[in-house]
Amino acid sequence: MKRVKRRYLALQLDLDCVPSPKEFMDAVWGAVTQLYGEVGASLTSFALINYDVERKAAVLRTSLATLGIVRASLASITRVAGKEAAVHVLAVSGTIKGLRGKLKA
Repeated sequence: MKRVKRRYLALQLDLDCVPSPKEFMDAVWGAVTQLYGEVGASLTSFALINYDVERKAAVLRTSLATLGIVRASLASITRVAGKEAAVHVLAVSGTIKGLRGKLKA
């Protein structure tokens, strides 16, 4: 059985209000299903690892094979919790430790 390779994305949320983690993930799931359908969304197996309300930052985990799908979907997000928003990918890494190192550098 082949091991699933994962990638971690550091995200910066650009919006006025502070959405809950559930509202943010609903926006991400909606963007993926709108572009690629439910089958494409199920292949991504993305998960929210960390969500910082104060800094409006998040860490999302996805599989390496669907990294492009997730990045395209994040770029298409224009609304979160009914408010205008944008999501920016700051860094991508294979480990959370490496991601933190890229953000500090």
